[in-house]
Amino acid sequence: MTPRPQGWIAAFLEARAAEAGAAQNTLAAYARDLSDFTGWLDGRGLGLDSAAEPDIEAYLGALDAQGLATATRARRLSAIRQLYVFAVEEGLRADNPAARLSGPARARRLPATLSEAEVEALLQAARTHGRGPDERLRNTCLMELLYATGMRVSELVSLPLAAARGDPQMLLVRGKGGKERMVPLSASARDALAAWLAVRDQTEDAARTEGRPASPYLFASRSGAGHLTRHRFYALIKELALTAGVSPSRVTPHVLRHAFATHLLAHGADLRAIQTMLGHADVSTTEIYTHVLDERLRALVEAHHPLAVAARRKTESAAGD
Repeated sequence: MTPRPQGWIAAFLEARAAEAGAAQNTLAAYARDLSDFTGWLDGRGLGLDSAAEPDIEAYLGALDAQGLATATRARRLSAIRQLYVFAVEEGLRADNPAARLSGPARARRLPATLSEAEVEALLQAARTHGRGPDERLRNTCLMELLYATGMRVSELVSLPLAAARGDPQMLLVRGKGGKERMVPLSASARDALAAWLAVRDQTEDAARTEGRPASPYLFASRSGAGHLTRHRFYALIKELALTAGVSPSRVTPHVLRHAFATHLLAHGADLRAIQTMLGHADVSTTEIYTHVLDERLRALVEAHHPLAVAARRKTESAAGD
């Protein structure tokens, strides 16, 4: 049965989930963006089947007038464009009114990162932060794995217990779209993993003795998902930043992912290898870290090179006269 225009979004999301293996977070973002678009159309007596290119342009203009960020407007247009591609493929519309529209120009912004000393301070904080020794071992394992692999936070908190068995030198990670990749573990990450597994297995044995089911996750919790949530880990990493003396505003799970890539590149790692470990589909996404490194080197030279220091002192002296 051909879905009516009001059912297009549900059919589109179902197809994305089935064909592309889109993650729940991605599907939820599509749903929010497309719901906003259809709400705007409804207010003007339009529908997905009748909207034309000028209507979509007017919607994007309205988003700009609201002060929405460039990235948000670009994401909304991408969702609309993909919905209409689906509509054309399914014979729901003969044309794609968003096909010729280009998104707002996005400024190239370098990802935030941390120094190696700051990351070491965070790792040390994890070893001492927690309500007891078991929680401290868990926190240490979380941070060591995050920094050793550059995993996304959703990949980290949902790691299956089976992937960590047998003192692995590499972990199998399921990333975006259900794609799997192998990421190597550092010696310190393997030690932290082994220590946490020993404690976790004791907890599981006690649970089985009491008749409670075992959890399939490495970082099990009582959340609805059955594992540590992204939100709880986000809060945890802010707590660790305070303990480490690093500004919490500068520390997020994704910043640790950036630090992983930047530090590897600084120590001579191959860009293609970093691309594989991060799970980037296109190496151009990974290349942003070369710009981060260039910027850090430039700042280092400006701060410490004798000629730069002399020029700065001369400028300061002239300003004081």
